[in-house]
Amino acid sequence: MKMLKCLAASVVVGCMALAGASAQEGLKDEIRQPTLDMLKGKKVVFVPMSMSFDLPEGWAAVMQKDAERRGYQLDIRDANWSTDTGTRAITQAITEKPDIIVVQNFDVTSYARTLKKAQDQGIKVVQVNMRSSYQTDAFVGADWHGIGEYAANRMLEVCGKDKGKSGKIAIVQGPATAAASVYQLNAITATLKDNPNIEIVSSQTGDWDQSKARGIAQTVIQQNPDLCGIIGFWDVMDAGTGAAIQESGKDIYLITSGGGNKTACQGVENGTFDEVISYDVPGQGRDLISTISILLQSDKDAGEEKFVLYTPNKIITKDSLGPESCWDLDVLKG
Repeated sequence: MKMLKCLAASVVVGCMALAGASAQEGLKDEIRQPTLDMLKGKKVVFVPMSMSFDLPEGWAAVMQKDAERRGYQLDIRDANWSTDTGTRAITQAITEKPDIIVVQNFDVTSYARTLKKAQDQGIKVVQVNMRSSYQTDAFVGADWHGIGEYAANRMLEVCGKDKGKSGKIAIVQGPATAAASVYQLNAITATLKDNPNIEIVSSQTGDWDQSKARGIAQTVIQQNPDLCGIIGFWDVMDAGTGAAIQESGKDIYLITSGGGNKTACQGVENGTFDEVISYDVPGQGRDLISTISILLQSDKDAGEEKFVLYTPNKIITKDSLGPESCWDLDVLKG
């Protein structure tokens, strides 16, 4: 019993001594420096579809600030809207043996073999927003199935025959083989299949082109005077879709999706869009840098473990518009 009392007293004294030292000097974070050392001097190569639009610009801004803060190198290789250029950029990066390659795919097939080659060479690969059919170490980006499912259900609520509307809707896709198209379209058709309240009268590819989307919408509206709604697959492209609706003078509900740049909020505010499903580029950027940090600290080999981070959606409407609804690239870079 005396032994136990002595031990208890020793613990109390020790804890009091530690508490006294902590109060005077604080506690040293023993894992901080080793963590920073794991990141310092590492190399990350980013190969976007193009650095000419908001999504890659936003991701790059977040990654660049993190690279400067944590001491790793970020090297951007612009594919400039060319799968050939992008493939060459990834192939060249493989020869340089960076620690991580971050890729925005054009479609589900073009980079598949090259990404596998990178992992076979021991390079970890992160895909952002646009998935390949080949699964790499990580995917960070939009849940395209979830976005399509939401848009389809909203059209049932807004345009369904049981709501007293025509039930007629149209779809303006991106390129037919892009992840944003194939997974979103599958979700829309699965949700609306055999539903008597909705009829898809047109489903065409706008190829991310504003002018092409505008032309498609104009034609569909002319052919279907009682068209109730349109689901578009990207707000930048669907500025053209919205323009065609406004020109027609008809009340046609337009749902689109995008990264949530300030132009999306402006489009909702001025009536170009009724809803924007935002996958929130700053949030995706945060998920990207977290993924990079995890992979650089991990001792697992490339391809040994695989995970997905679907970024939460933010629904932007006139009713939900607020100061935090959208982001500004200049602020993000600042």
